[in-house]
Amino acid sequence: MSLPATFVREWRSGSWDSQRRVLVLLCVGVLLAGLVSWTDYQKLPATTYFVWLLLGMLTLRFEALLPLTGFVLVVGLGAMVRAGPLTSSRAAVAATLLASAALILYQSSRQRSGLPGPLSEALLAELKARLQAQGTVPALPAGWTAQSAMIASHGADYAGDFLVAALSDDERRLDMVLVDVCGKGVAAGPQALHFAGALDGLIGALPPQELMRAANRFLLRQRSEESFATAVHVLVDLADGCWTVTSAGHPPALRYDAAAATWRLDGARGTALGVVAEPELVSSSGTLAPGEALMFYTDGVVESRDSDLDEGIGWLQRTAREAVARGFAGAAQRVLDQVSRGDDDRAVLILHRAT
Repeated sequence: MSLPATFVREWRSGSWDSQRRVLVLLCVGVLLAGLVSWTDYQKLPATTYFVWLLLGMLTLRFEALLPLTGFVLVVGLGAMVRAGPLTSSRAAVAATLLASAALILYQSSRQRSGLPGPLSEALLAELKARLQAQGTVPALPAGWTAQSAMIASHGADYAGDFLVAALSDDERRLDMVLVDVCGKGVAAGPQALHFAGALDGLIGALPPQELMRAANRFLLRQRSEESFATAVHVLVDLADGCWTVTSAGHPPALRYDAAAATWRLDGARGTALGVVAEPELVSSSGTLAPGEALMFYTDGVVESRDSDLDEGIGWLQRTAREAVARGFAGAAQRVLDQVSRGDDDRAVLILHRAT
């Protein structure tokens, strides 16, 4: 790996060693600029030193940005004073440089992650990628397809809806959990990632109801009024099509009846996770015949301010019937495209057994 690439990789780690290297590099740059300014101030006047402040804000933590800012002010203002009398225009430049330095330091001190802006963005992007990777359904045996579609509220890239899936080594048992954590969009992203990591370590290792109860205990241990979620778990035997759905406060699943070409309501119900120590969990079971499917979704798909839940589910049944009439491929996204834009996250998951 080349030296610049190694340097960038170390900087992305956010370590103090990498921060010191960046600080030294920037200080050397400021010093070289200062030599030019002291020799010929017109070539590099004090206004050009804003660039060093901006570079520091983009690459350094607050603790490393402090000495750089002080060095920039000393060199830049020193060069200005040496160049001649302090005119009104130079005084204005000096005041602007000082005000800019104060604003940049204030902004850096407010970074909750403790990292400079680009590193914080890189961290968020990595968290998003991990959450999406956890929600990828493994490749299924011939005759089965699974598809999901998700949209975060307000067009954000981070949502409180997520999917966790696991396929057994013999490719016979498929476990999937669709979760809707408390909160919306970016605000729910960290909690969703935390909870997804816990479920990812449990799915496939515990029976459905035990998995739900373990997830409930995990949320209760967070000791937060907002640490609750609804979830639906589906366990499918891909050899014979037998399925079990366990719901914890989630909207009812839908089963596609191929003979009647309609989506029917499933009876699994339950209590949301993270609310009480012993949630009520009711499971349902059945067998998917060739051509049939199961659909799971979050409340953002069926709830709105001007209609109740039953009306929303009825709308979804009609919309989903029209979507699969064009074939199951892409049906989840077609359903989601028909949902009115709202202030809640939205997710649809469809598991289909081909004919």
